[in-house]
Amino acid sequence: MIIRPRPTFLQLFFIMRGSIVPRIAPLLLGFAAYAAVVVLVARRFHVDFGAAGIAPFTLLGVSLSIFLGFRNNAAYDRWWEARKLWGQLVFEIRNLTRAALALLPSGSREARPLLMRALAFCHYLRGQLRNSDVSAAVAKFLGEEAAIDPACGNKADAVLREMGLAIGRLKAAGRIEAMDFRILDERIAALAAMQAGCERIANTPLPFAYTLLLHRAAYVFCVLLPFGLAGVLGWMTPLFTVVIAYSFFGLDALSEELEDPFGMEMNDLPLDRMCRICEISVFEALGEPAPEPMKEIDYFSS
Repeated sequence: MIIRPRPTFLQLFFIMRGSIVPRIAPLLLGFAAYAAVVVLVARRFHVDFGAAGIAPFTLLGVSLSIFLGFRNNAAYDRWWEARKLWGQLVFEIRNLTRAALALLPSGSREARPLLMRALAFCHYLRGQLRNSDVSAAVAKFLGEEAAIDPACGNKADAVLREMGLAIGRLKAAGRIEAMDFRILDERIAALAAMQAGCERIANTPLPFAYTLLLHRAAYVFCVLLPFGLAGVLGWMTPLFTVVIAYSFFGLDALSEELEDPFGMEMNDLPLDRMCRICEISVFEALGEPAPEPMKEIDYFSS
């Protein structure tokens, strides 16, 4: 995720890190060359492409802008909801830590293993959402022998089941009261709710037919645009074609990036950093030093 101070006016035109320009640059160059060819043909063969005027492009551009705005809002809603879910996850981890230390028997060794499983849950959820291997990170909290079976389909949920069984054994042994069990179980249930919300976002992309319609309309618009501008703007046509294509395809590419907020692209959520926040919160509550200190905010952190 990009975290940087507000750029100056001149920096706005030269910032590449975090910008969508490198991703769509080949497409923009292609449209510039295409527009230049259209102008060259019009000049060489004295063809007037501007008989219909630019009114059709104005109407199509307005409708295309509305569609792009709707898709961008939908993609940003997914990104923001994912951020709220992970913020809620940090909140619930801190709540669980406070409840476990307060309700489990004084001097008991059950609080620490329960909280280590909670941290393992955070990393397993991160790995599930990013489809990445987090076994090394989990081993720091569970150990190799206590790690979840690699064949398990949903390791994050398996950790929550183990946490539920652990407090269930304490209740059955009479070491905690029924109300204490209920409070701890509610905290575990809240973690399960956060996981379900993240899975809903990750497994439900925006409808493909809508995205396909938008792509087709954008390409048709930018392919036909030079014919409407060549007679009026001449050799300035490639420049204006690139600017308009940047507006349409840049917004589309950004929406596509935000649509999956759990990935590893520049504008995706910093899940690693949020897992570190959970780790520091738990270890500070236990009176232990965190495995690694929190890194200073950089322009980019995963």
